Amino acid sequence: MAKDFYGDLRLGILGGGQLGRMLIQEAINFNVNIHVLDPDPNAPCKKLCNQFEVGSLSDYDTVYNFGKDLDMITIEIEKVNVDALEALEEEGVIVYPQSRVIRLIQDKGLQKQFFKQNDIPTSAFQFVSNREGLSNCHIQLPFIQKMRKDGYDGKGVKKISTAADFEYGFDEPSIVEELVNFEKEIAVIVARNDRGEMSTFPMVEMEFNPQANLVEFLIAPSNYSFDIQSKAESIAKKIANDLQIVGLLAVEMFLTADGDILVNELAPRPHNSGHQTIEGNYTSQFGQHLRAIFNLPLGNTESRSNAIMINLLGEDGYEGLARYEGLEEALAMDGVYVHLYGKKYTKPFRKMGHVTIVNPDRSLAIENARKIQSLIKVIA
Repeated sequence: MAKDFYGDLRLGILGGGQLGRMLIQEAINFNVNIHVLDPDPNAPCKKLCNQFEVGSLSDYDTVYNFGKDLDMITIEIEKVNVDALEALEEEGVIVYPQSRVIRLIQDKGLQKQFFKQNDIPTSAFQFVSNREGLSNCHIQLPFIQKMRKDGYDGKGVKKISTAADFEYGFDEPSIVEELVNFEKEIAVIVARNDRGEMSTFPMVEMEFNPQANLVEFLIAPSNYSFDIQSKAESIAKKIANDLQIVGLLAVEMFLTADGDILVNELAPRPHNSGHQTIEGNYTSQFGQHLRAIFNLPLGNTESRSNAIMINLLGEDGYEGLARYEGLEEALAMDGVYVHLYGKKYTKPFRKMGHVTIVNPDRSLAIENARKIQSLIKVIA
C-alpha cells in the first residue's frame, strides 16, 4: 500500500447497502477514510462513512468522478460501470477486485466460459439470445434459464419445466443450464492478496427461500467429510488463482448425491454466505477482504464455534415502515447476535438483517436457529 493506516488512506466503496455497512464497521478498526457512492439517499452506509455521495453506480461520469481523488476502490455489488473503473486504474487508482474480474463476473455467460476454459466443474450450458431460442436448446427439459446480466438475489433466474413455459422465459441474452439434482448447496469464500497468498473459510451449507431463491438459512462449518470440504476449498482456490483476483471471492456450488461438486456462480466481494464469520470465526469475511485489498497478511479463518446464520427477510404481504416482531424473545436466548441493516422500509423478501446463533453444540445451535427463524418477523 502506498499509504499507511493513519487516517489518510481514502477508500471508496461502490454500493452503500448492508455489505458496505458491515465492511465499514470493520474498516473503522483500520483507521481508513471511507467514501461511499449509492443511488439511494437513505442507503444503510450513509451515517457510517466519512463521505456519502448519491449517484448512479452504472453511470460512467458519476463513477469516474467519485473515484478520481481516491487511493483505492472496492465494491459491494457487481453492477457498476467497469469502463470508468478501467479508466481510473489507468490513472493510478487501485481497484480491487480488478475491473477485468468484475467485467467477467457481471456476465454469467462469460463466467460459464471461464469455467469451461479452466477445467472448473460446472453444469452443462448453452447460450440463447431471447426466449425464442429456448425451443432450440439441446439441454434437456426441465432446465434453468438465467439472464446473462443484471440478475441478483434470485432475480433473473427461472426454471423452465415444459415447452409451455417457453413463452414466460426471459426475452434477452441468457444462458440455459442443465438442472442439477443436488443434495446440498454449499459455498466457500476464498481471499487472495496481491502477493498471491490465499486462504479459504470453512465450507458452509445453505438453504434457500423457495419463493425468493436467496439464502435463508446457513450452517457453518459443514459436517461433510474432509474429502468433500477439501475438494470444495481446492476448487475455490483454483478459481481465485486463475482469475488472479485481489480481494474476496465467494464460490457457490452444488454438491450432488454422488459426491461431485459443480460450481454455480461467483461473487467477487463479501457475500451472504459469510455473514456468520463475524461471530463464528477468528477473522470475519469483512476483515479478510480488507486485509486482502490492503495486501496485508491474511487472517486466521478457523471457526471458533458452530454458527448458524438466518437472513431476516421482509414478510410476504407487508410493505412500508419496518417493524420487527420477536426480537426481545430472541435476544433472551444465549449466543444470539442480531444485525439490522438500517433499512427504514420493508417489502416482501427484502433483506432487512440477519441473526447469527453460536453454540459449541451443533444440534443445539441448529435447534435454536429454527426457533428464531419462526420467532422473528419483519412486518410493516
